[in-house]
Amino acid sequence: MRQTIGFVTTRDARVAYSTFGSGPPVLCDTGWISHLEVMWRGDAYRRFFERLAETHTVIRYDKPGTGLSDRVRTDFTIEPEVRAVEAVVEELALRQLSFIGMSQGGAVAAAFAARHPERVERLVLYGTFARGDALARPEIAAALVALVRASWGMGSRTLADTFIAGADAATQEWFADAQRDAASAEMAAQLLSSIYATDVSADLARIRAPTLVLHREDDQAIRFACGREVAACVPGAVFRPLPGRAHIAYVADAEPILDEILAFLAAGAPATDPLTVREAEVAVLVAGGHTNAEIATRLGLAPKTVDAHVEHIRNKLGVRSRAQIGVWVTERGLATGVRPSSRPPSRGG
Repeated sequence: MRQTIGFVTTRDARVAYSTFGSGPPVLCDTGWISHLEVMWRGDAYRRFFERLAETHTVIRYDKPGTGLSDRVRTDFTIEPEVRAVEAVVEELALRQLSFIGMSQGGAVAAAFAARHPERVERLVLYGTFARGDALARPEIAAALVALVRASWGMGSRTLADTFIAGADAATQEWFADAQRDAASAEMAAQLLSSIYATDVSADLARIRAPTLVLHREDDQAIRFACGREVAACVPGAVFRPLPGRAHIAYVADAEPILDEILAFLAAGAPATDPLTVREAEVAVLVAGGHTNAEIATRLGLAPKTVDAHVEHIRNKLGVRSRAQIGVWVTERGLATGVRPSSRPPSRGG
């Protein structure tokens, strides 16, 4: 799938953006720094967004100071990033859109949604926070910023270890290299420092769009409690805890995250059915007596992904045994057989 790259000028900088796929527009902010071309070369990254693009027009952009956008920046508040989103939305003449904000991008998405309730139809906040000062003790934050500024090579590897905990060596090396390609050492240090000073608590309280909040339970970069606080601040938000340690959504068992996001975007509001489409498929096969290994083969998934799906199903239904899952399937009148998924298995699940 090929992306189309364009540029729009704000009062702060020339901002690069990309579009690909077809369908309802969904704008994605993946975090503190990015590079539209370099990140696209990462297999896990590209597969994640290509699946979104099967049913949506996916829009990404590089924040001022990073990637293909102008690398000069003097204002390190969240404002230039909100203005960048506003400019991209106006350039593409989007009357309404869905917004997926990940990590620091969740803060940008929250600010935009609060200020433009008429534009945001659905909002997904993944692995994000309300207050930057809750992310780390001041001395730890200062030490990490100093490391990035003094040795971007070592700093990028340290952040890779934290952001994609548990990923293989090749993925960690790609992520560290991508960070260095996306921003200079000084720009990265300034942007990282600004994260710790960000506070979007008031914006979260003013969001009116249906909102889904996702957070991995053992996130090594932004604590699970931060995601819970975000969900508590947004009126009517649905909170979905997910297993895993990796902070970045598109590595290590990305399938459950995509399932949650796509089901939510398709519904346009928090779903009344507790299971995602994929989880329902798995539940039907569990009810049919299939083992997790057999389900993985049949649906083209990694075994660990099926294990995670089954655990999600148990938690959501409030049951512990496979027999109880079978009872739920029977009561719903679901078929006891599903065809294998036509989608090829993704490397991370």
